[in-house]
Amino acid sequence: MSAVLKSTTKSNNNTFTGTELSSWSRQQKFAMIAGFAILAVVLIVCACSKHSQKSELVTLAGPAPTPPPVPALTAPQTQVLQMAANAPPEVPALTRKAARKRSANVAYSDPSSGVSFVYPRKFPLTTGDKAQPQLDGEAVPMNFTEPGGTTVATVGLPKTLYPGTDFASAFFTVNVNRSLSEEQCAHFAFVDTSNADGEPIDAEKVKVGAADMEMTSEFAGSATKQAEAQYYHNYESGTCYEYILGLGTAGYGISEGVEPVNRDAVFARLEKILATAKIRPVDKDQEQLQTKAQEQTQQSAAEHVIVGIEAAK
Repeated sequence: MSAVLKSTTKSNNNTFTGTELSSWSRQQKFAMIAGFAILAVVLIVCACSKHSQKSELVTLAGPAPTPPPVPALTAPQTQVLQMAANAPPEVPALTRKAARKRSANVAYSDPSSGVSFVYPRKFPLTTGDKAQPQLDGEAVPMNFTEPGGTTVATVGLPKTLYPGTDFASAFFTVNVNRSLSEEQCAHFAFVDTSNADGEPIDAEKVKVGAADMEMTSEFAGSATKQAEAQYYHNYESGTCYEYILGLGTAGYGISEGVEPVNRDAVFARLEKILATAKIRPVDKDQEQLQTKAQEQTQQSAAEHVIVGIEAAK
């Protein structure tokens, strides 16, 4: 009896009994099985959550649009595409600036005399020594009472301006004379002789634009040729200004198909130029310098002529 108790006591102190070992193993198995079961449940829940999120994203995005079917090209369309691909690159057209339209009229100004006027651009203009006007091949004289006048400029009318008429020539001329007084400028060397009795007609006062002028005319001609000149005098800034409007005709009565030109229309065109004439004060110092320069040029030219004559000898 005591021996069994000893054995049992020893067994309690040193080792586990068979019943205790068997009971411990079953608890461990149950714990392990429970742990695996919980882990499986967690994995299933996670997997279901991810699948649900993917389904929601797909539902929100919607199905991808299906591109429309590309129609097949016909043979002509294919040929057009090939031609377009082979065509040279188009060069952009150069933009041209709009041409600036020139005015129909042009202004002339002479700094030495102070006179200026406006005339049609198509009418020829001459100045200086070449500006002496002519009618019927003869020079038209100045109409100052004293010598000393010079020609500034002449504007001519084109001969083609009045086709089918006896129009030969017409002009507008400006002359100046600085040696005349205001009283002398109001008179003319010769006046209108168109009076039936042959008596001269006194000059008349006319207003041209804003200027008061003295005016007279001269007429000469035959059955086939006529020449008429109208003279206007104006005194400003110590200078007598003379404007001449001239008209020459020829051919009427001897050439078939030639009609007389409308003389009033021609003079009206010339009077439009006269109406634009203006005078500005002349700088006396500048005028003297220009006169001196002209004298030196003339003297130099004369010296060259003398040298040439002596060399020829």
